[in-house]
Amino acid sequence: MNTGLKITAFAAAIAATFGTAYGVGTSIDPVVAKKPPTAHDEHAEAGEGAGGKTAGGHESAPAGGLQISEGGYTLALDTPRVAAGTAGVLSFSVKDESGRKVTAYQREHGKELHFIVASRDLTVYRHLHPTRAADGTWSVRAELPAAGGYRAFADFKPAKKGATGVTLGADLAVSGKAEPAALPPARTTAEVDGYRVTLDGALTPGKANELKLTVTKDGKPVTNLQPYLGAYGHLVALRAGDLAYLHVHPNGEPDDGVTEPGPEVSFTATAPSSGAYRLFLDFQHEGEVRTAAFTVDVPAGGADANTGAKPSAEPGETEEAGGHGH
Repeated sequence: MNTGLKITAFAAAIAATFGTAYGVGTSIDPVVAKKPPTAHDEHAEAGEGAGGKTAGGHESAPAGGLQISEGGYTLALDTPRVAAGTAGVLSFSVKDESGRKVTAYQREHGKELHFIVASRDLTVYRHLHPTRAADGTWSVRAELPAAGGYRAFADFKPAKKGATGVTLGADLAVSGKAEPAALPPARTTAEVDGYRVTLDGALTPGKANELKLTVTKDGKPVTNLQPYLGAYGHLVALRAGDLAYLHVHPNGEPDDGVTEPGPEVSFTATAPSSGAYRLFLDFQHEGEVRTAAFTVDVPAGGADANTGAKPSAEPGETEEAGGHGH
């Protein structure tokens, strides 16, 4: 029987506002400040004091990640500014409380560290796979297409005995003419590269619910999804406004004797509060990883998260959401 994972929200800093142009010289100084687990270890709750009641009276999930530093660790971006539309190397490190670069991590889902970059308007999303040098410096080649404010997340668990998972966030500026887009409307179906992914289920403040995402291609169910980072799908949710971060792992895993390789990928998630969220599903098929993106509205009263969502994407609509780097 598949066991759901209760997901902890990792709240990022307050959304930055920016004008017509976003210059390379812009200053970015972020403020420093269940269910039984399956083989997918539950992400530890960070910032335990940040939880509370939501507008609807629900207990919100504890919120963390508001700071660039937390739990004795700091995310240090060596390249806090890049140019829009130009491929380049993003470089960063995680430092301990003594200022030394961390070089030992526990591997989770095939990686020592997961690195997510998203634009503040949530129309650009990258799940990147950096490599670590012996001195603890991480680097990855990436191209961010639109100018404006971005947020970079480092999701990891130090190798230190008894260490819990940590998610840190830092602001990243992409120079050029910034034209922030409106949040895409809520829909239950997304299309990417000829695939259609349908979302079924609700996000509710303070309550774990199942989300099912069904993958089809050319109208036929995809029943041979390939494992990606040890699972048939990975889901990241970001709350509009402050970019609260939820990394959601699926119920079940490949070769557990129960979980099928599609067309459905099931997750269990808890929203930290009401509001609008962007969901990004990474899945692999025919040797390529793709990302399907959704906007979900979570009402304070705990109603279905998909209430009011349009049944499908508009014909010909595309979004600059997905992207992977190695």
